[in-house]
Formats: sequence, structure tokens, C-alpha cells
Amino acid sequence: MTIKVKANRFRIRRPETARPAPPPLPAMDDMLLPMDDGFGPEPFPTARAATPAPPPHDAAAETAIDAIRREGLTGRQLRLARRVAMRKGLPATSDFDAVRLLRAAGIDPFQRNSMLELVASEGQTPPTLSRELQKNQPDDGIRLPQTTKPLTVPTTGQRAEQSLAADVMKIQRDMARRRKRNLAVMCVRLFFFVFMPTLFAGIYYYKIATPLYSTRSEFVIQQAEAKGVGMSGLFSGTQFATSQDSIAVQGYLQSREAMKRLDNDLGFRAHFTQPQIDALQRLKPDATDEAAYKLYKRNVKIAYDPTEGLIRMDIIAADPETTAAFSRALIGYAEEQVDHLTERLRKDQMQGSRESYAEAEASMLAAQRNVLELQEKYKILSSETEASLISQQVSTLETSLSKDRLSLAEMEQNLQPNQARMEPLKRRIQALQDEISLLRSKLTEDSQDGQSLAQVQSELLVAKANVEIRQMLLSQSLQSLETSRIEANRQVRYLSLSVSPVAPDEPTYPRAFENTMVSMLIFAGIYLMISMTAAILREQVSA
Repeated sequence: MTIKVKANRFRIRRPETARPAPPPLPAMDDMLLPMDDGFGPEPFPTARAATPAPPPHDAAAETAIDAIRREGLTGRQLRLARRVAMRKGLPATSDFDAVRLLRAAGIDPFQRNSMLELVASEGQTPPTLSRELQKNQPDDGIRLPQTTKPLTVPTTGQRAEQSLAADVMKIQRDMARRRKRNLAVMCVRLFFFVFMPTLFAGIYYYKIATPLYSTRSEFVIQQAEAKGVGMSGLFSGTQFATSQDSIAVQGYLQSREAMKRLDNDLGFRAHFTQPQIDALQRLKPDATDEAAYKLYKRNVKIAYDPTEGLIRMDIIAADPETTAAFSRALIGYAEEQVDHLTERLRKDQMQGSRESYAEAEASMLAAQRNVLELQEKYKILSSETEASLISQQVSTLETSLSKDRLSLAEMEQNLQPNQARMEPLKRRIQALQDEISLLRSKLTEDSQDGQSLAQVQSELLVAKANVEIRQMLLSQSLQSLETSRIEANRQVRYLSLSVSPVAPDEPTYPRAFENTMVSMLIFAGIYLMISMTAAILREQVSA
């Protein structure tokens, strides 16, 4: 039989043929009783001191031990308390005394921390037992106890619990180590991919970036008030009436044509190619028009507010006077563009109305000349007047003729009429009839010049009707001309400057703190996207 000593455990190896059967497990009632402490009849190891045995406990200690006995602690708990007391070096005489001493020292032997500390110290000899073994060992250097006594081997459940606690501690330490490693790697990545680029951006904005000045101006495009009734003047005076013009002006000011005009007038490219401007904002001397236009769009910011109808313009330059000059020049370009928007429409409207009026006036004059020629030709001022005079003469002669005929009829009724008086009366009647016939012939028959009064009257009436028609057309043309003039005036656009450009006295850009924070957010977002993409790809590959 071979005896192997390892720490405070004694393992006895026997031949396999002589291996006895394992002892039966104790009953539940036996487990509730105080179990053997593993040292047999020998006293508790901490009590093996060279000094005399400690005095018996006082009444308070005995009362505390009795109270502990009534708690109904299990054998496992008592063994655990005993082992913790051995590890702490407390002079306990029994398992219940070990519980009392541990509680008096402020230690709860049944907590998880106490169990883990006990498992962590597995394999180490308790200090009290180690000192006892050293005292009992001979001086010849042999480190074996003088007498060997069989020890109680831990059960399978105890070994499983100890192994589980050790595994849990190992897993926790491994998880903590991995967390620290992952945290360190993440901090390094954040430093290289987020904080270091943000630091470079902050150095640029605070130390290298050229100060830029911004001039702000606002203007609105208005039109003349329309005095029409109904839908024609519904949107007049509102931003909806000039929204298209405002958008057109905004597009023109942001176009390459406006950039070239500004470059030709005030030297836009030359200003941004100055050597005192930093390299990121400087324009190369041999830069293309496309590069200059990108810089123009970045430094000339024009926005249209449809709710208020305002056009807001911010001009950025390297010095305040230049940015104010650029703003005034662009406002002048906007005024010219506003005038050009409706100039052609106004010209077309006025030109058509003037031509129509001139044509109507010429036609009316020709009709009047025709009437005048007819009156001069027939020597008649008015055919209606001539016909009326002839009708009046015929009526007068008819009246006289009727009287003479009545007088002649009275004379003829006498038995002996007076022929001397009847002859003149007959001649007068005949003359009246001839005159009436002549006058009637003037109305319907041709005269010596071959024209009757009816025909002359018809020509004059047609000519006068033509004159009246031409006069009506002339009146309508005049009214149309006046309407076109009013409409053309209403189409005129005005650029009203609400905020004039004023040169600033302090630089507006760069906004160092805001730009640095924005840069950090951008870098952090890029890092987050890349990290998430890599994690997703790694998960897909590992799956």
C-alpha cells in the first residue's frame, strides 16, 4: 500500500483487486446531524497548539452555539463553515463554534464569495495545520506526519461542486480578460479612426484655415398692383405672383454665366487664387472653369423661401470689402435679369396693339374721305336733308293743289260758271301737278348727271355706315391699346432690397468648434458603418 501526501489531502492507493465497494450514502436524517470533521477522534487542527487547551466557553458562547444548533444547518453548510474557519485560522473547537467565530468576525461562510475564495485556495495547506505539521516533523528534513490516520475523502457531489465553482471562476476570469482585451482594441480603433482624424480636423480649423467673411443680403421680386376684377387680381401682391420669377433669378445667380460676369467685372478667380488663402480653399491659377464653378457654388449661397417670397444671398470671400462688392454686383445682375424676364412680353403686347390701332385709324380716315367725295360729287351735304326738303315741298304743293281742285269743283257746280275765273284756276292746278311730278321725279328718277336722289342717298348711307364701323373699330383698338399698356405696366417686375449688403468686421468662417464636432460625428458614423458591415460579414461567413 502506497501513501501519497498532497497538501492537506491524503490519498491511499490500493491494488485494484483489493478495491472495496464504496460505502452507502447516509440518510437524509443523518445528513442533518453534525458530521465528522475529517479528523476522527483527534481534536480540531487549530486546537493542536503547544499551549494548554483553551478554557471552556463562557455562558454567552454556549448560548450562541445552542442558537446555531437550532437553526437547522445542513452538514454541507457546517463543513463549509469549518473549512472557512480553517482557512482564516480561527481556533474553532467544533463546526458550530466555527460558525459562531466566523459570524463574530463579520464573515458569512455561506456567501458565494466565501465559497469561491475557499475553492481558489484549494490545494493549499491551512496555516494552522501547516504549522502543526511542521512542529510534529523531525529535524531530519522529512516533511511527513509522525502518524498517518485515514482521512475522509470528499464525496462525488462535493468534488462536482468544487469543480463547478472552479470552472465558474475560470470562465469569469476569461470573460473579464476578453472584455479588457476587446475594450483595449476598441479604444485603439477609436483613437486611430475617430479621435486622430478629429484632432487633425481641429488643428486645421483652429490653426491653418483662412478666416473668411460672409455678407448677407435679402431681396424680394414684386410686380405692379393689378386693378382687375375677379380672378385676374386674385394672386396679385402675393409671393405666388412672382414665384417663377424668383426661382428664375435664383437659377441665374447660381449659373456659370453669373460667375463669368462676376469674374470679368470684379476678378472672382483672381481673388481666390491669392497665396494667403490656405491650400484647401485656394483655387489653382490654372484651374478649369468647372473647378472655379464648384468654388463659386460653395462660396455663393442663394436660397429662395417660398413661404415669404424672399431670396436670401450669402457671399463668402477672404476680406470684407470684397464680399460686399460681390454682393452688390450680384444684386445688379439680378435686377437686369428681372427686367429681361418681361421685356419681350411687354414689347410684343404693345407692338400688336399699336399696329391694330394704326390700321383702324387709317381705315376710318379712308371711309370719311369717301363720304366727303360723294358729297362733293353730288353737291349734297346730306341726302336725308335733301329728301326731306323735297318731301316737304311736295306736301305743300299737294295741299295747294287740293284747295285749287276744291275751288274748281265748286265753280263747276254753278249753272253758269265764270270761265274767266276758272281758266286761271285750271292753269294753276296744272302747274302744281307739273311741279309735284318734277319734285317726285327728283327722288326716284335720274337727273341730268345720271344719278337719282335715292341712289345718291344709298351711296351716302353706305359710306356713312362704313365710317361709323371704322370709328367703332378705332375705338376698340384704342381700348385694346390702353389695356395692353396697363397690362405691360403690370408685367413690370421690381427688385426690392430688404437687407442691404454690409461689410462685416469679424470673420464668419471657419466655425472651429462646430466644424470639429461635425467632423467627429462624421468619422464616428463612418467607423460605425464599417464596424457593423464587418461584423455582419463575419457572422455570415462563420454561419
